[in-house]
Parts: sequence; C-alpha cells; structure tokens
Amino acid sequence: MQSDMQSLTPLSPIARCLILIGLIASLGGAAACLASPPEAVSLFDGKTLQGWKPAKETNAKYWKVVNGVIAGDNGGKKVPTNTYLITEKAYGDFEFRCKFRISGDHKTGLINSGIQYRSFISNNGKMTGYQADIGKGYWGDIYDEHRRGKLVKGDTAKLFETLVEDGWNDYLIRCKGDKHELLINGHKTVEYIEKNKDIPARGIFGLQLHSGGVARVEFKDITITEL
Repeated sequence: MQSDMQSLTPLSPIARCLILIGLIASLGGAAACLASPPEAVSLFDGKTLQGWKPAKETNAKYWKVVNGVIAGDNGGKKVPTNTYLITEKAYGDFEFRCKFRISGDHKTGLINSGIQYRSFISNNGKMTGYQADIGKGYWGDIYDEHRRGKLVKGDTAKLFETLVEDGWNDYLIRCKGDKHELLINGHKTVEYIEKNKDIPARGIFGLQLHSGGVARVEFKDITITEL
C-alpha cells in the first residue's frame, strides 16, 4: 500500500502558475487595503505663523495673526510694495485649500492679492512662479509672477453667483503633474496644462499682499493634501 505522500498527484505547470497568480493578487489586495488615502494636513495652527516666514525680513511688519486668521495689511495706509508670506516647505503634487477675504478702498489704488504656488525666490530676491489670483478684475486667473505674466484668464461666468467680493470665499488649487486646476467656491475658473518642461513642478506657497491702495487680505483654514 502506497503512503499518503506517494498517492498525491503532482501539480501541473498550469496549476502551479494559477496558484502563483492568486498569491500575487492576494498580496496586492492586502497592500491596497493597508495603503491609506492622502490626508489633508493643516498649514496654519490659527495662533502663530509657524511654518511660514516673510519672503523678505523687512516686510515682516505686514503679516500677523489676528483673531485666528493670517492677516496682511499696512495699518490703514497704502501698501508700498508687493509682499509675501511664504511656506518654509516646498510641495509638488497637491490639493491646497483655504478660506480668504480681501477688502479695501478701491478709490485709493489697486486692491489685489493671490496665492503663489510651485514658486521660489529668485537670485534677485523676487517671488517667481504661478499665482492663483484674487481681486476685482483678476478672480481665478493664473498669473506667472516675474516670469511669463498672465497665463490664463479665469472663467467667471457663474462665479459671481456665489462670490462675496468683500467676504469669505473658498479657494482650491489642485496640481497633478502638468495639470493645474483652480476652483473658487467650488466653481472651476481654470484648467491649465503646462507644456514647458523647464518650468519647475515643485515649489513653495506664498500669500500675497499687492502694492497699491489701502488693502487687507486674510486667510484661514489652510490645508494641503499631498498627492
């Protein structure tokens, strides 16, 4: 009488292959279950400017935290120069979200702001890179600061149905590879594909207070999800 081991029929090459494929699929499924989806991380603690700094130390006086928001202004006077509050860390692919508010006296000069992204400080000390625009006449545009100028005019056909020009609004900036998307209050103003491979796809964020009139910009609920 043959032993149990001797009575086993050897697996065919096809059967062994199918078992191997099943094992690989099982391991892949387990890895997918273990992989966590990207999570939003706060970039502002609501109390301090930790993780941020003025692009120029001489412009630190324009930026502060007031009542839980980051505020940029010149104490009720005209803003003499463009000034930026920038992140200490650089980012590549992401979803950046925040609430923003811009106010001021349009009779005193330009009331304008924006959010720099994938940007850097050039050798001459200037902020260089993409800017998601904020302000009358500029809502939802992409401007290439100190490089190529305006890239895309924002589509505002339906934006003004929800936009509160001197109140709080939501901004979403999404970058994945060469694709850029801007949304204000959920309305997509821009979808842009960068075709110039020499343009950096990674950089810092910067909150802008534009020179011109008596203006004030505020930001809160700032988060980033790295993709």
